[in-house]
Amino acid sequence: MKLTELLSGIENCSCGRTHPCPIKHVIIEDGAIGRLSEIADGYKNILIIADNNTYRAAGKRVASALGDRVYDTLIFPDKLLVPNECAIEKINGKISEGCDLIVGIGSGVISDLAKYTSYTHSLPYYIVATAPSMDGYASVGAALILGGMKVTENAHVPEAIIADTSVLREAPMEMIIAGYGDIIGKYSCLNDWQLAAIVRDEYICKTVLSETFEAVERTRGAIKGILERCPEAIATLTEALISVGILMAYVGNSRPASGSEHHLSHYFEIVGIERGERYLSHGLDVFYSSLVTAKIREELAELFESEKEILPAEFEGDYGEKIRRIYGRSAEGVLKLQERLGFYSERGKRVAIYSERRKEIARLLRKAPSYREVEEMLYEAGLMPKDFVKLYGEEKIRDGILYSKDLKDRYTVLWAYTDIKR
Repeated sequence: MKLTELLSGIENCSCGRTHPCPIKHVIIEDGAIGRLSEIADGYKNILIIADNNTYRAAGKRVASALGDRVYDTLIFPDKLLVPNECAIEKINGKISEGCDLIVGIGSGVISDLAKYTSYTHSLPYYIVATAPSMDGYASVGAALILGGMKVTENAHVPEAIIADTSVLREAPMEMIIAGYGDIIGKYSCLNDWQLAAIVRDEYICKTVLSETFEAVERTRGAIKGILERCPEAIATLTEALISVGILMAYVGNSRPASGSEHHLSHYFEIVGIERGERYLSHGLDVFYSSLVTAKIREELAELFESEKEILPAEFEGDYGEKIRRIYGRSAEGVLKLQERLGFYSERGKRVAIYSERRKEIARLLRKAPSYREVEEMLYEAGLMPKDFVKLYGEEKIRDGILYSKDLKDRYTVLWAYTDIKR
């Protein structure tokens, strides 16, 4: 489907659900910011949210388009902006009684903050994208760090997404490649979704699955133009990122876009913040982590294709102690989540399904890009797997493989990997 068709929603989908899309405007074109005045015509008291970098990229143009309808502007300083309680409180302090629209200028963090604070105040919001760096522009979920935990809070979609290609193509190349990596990560998460449908009888929509896959394929074919900052290729990437967000809204969660590769990315971020250690941008971590999950799928596929008996793994050592070593101050939140979910107590049931449906699962795992294919995609984008290993080290990556799954309430191939004795 074209993006315009996705915006119309789907009635009576083959999955048995209806998929509405409340987003009113998506404008991806050169000069898109100039159309803000037209589409925001009914709003009189607008709060702008940005950081120093994003305001420099597009702030003056946005302010000029909206004119005296802007009653205040909050610009976060240059330091790394974290979407936590402190940032939320600063925005809350700027929302006046008469505010009728929030306009965020930025990408991931600004988008999530605008999404969440507008939702909690029952206000609409627009997002003016400054980089094609992530897939959350059109999604309902706001990725935040609350109480030291990486959480996705249900919020709402923007009323309008403004993606001016003259701005997007000037974004730092690292951010552009992060967006590309976020899209490539869908190969991994779509496989996880299908695996969850087999192992846990999870709901799946074949239309959403297919549309997401097609968006990934189109983007993968545009990598040369993306690296050259070609406006058409940047538009292709941006459309894919926004389309995936709409598809997430269709199913009411991030299943079409987030799986084991995202869990690893969130793990590197949370542990980095906890320990004061460097971590990569979300999309780059997703891209590199897709290589890790590709290796895991190959190992499991070999096992399921063999005649070897599939047995449950035995947990070695004290679980709580391991989680506290890895997650520090965030550990109690992780432990409470897993206690509530009971995923570990379901291991025996899952292992029985692995045994019963091993050939079907092996075929599914083989459908995802291989380790070599993902490695080649990284090379094509100018990324070196050895840099990922050098940054994080073997121990941190190994801990992520074993325990990043514990951060989330979602079954992925990481559970299968740790469920089985090898």
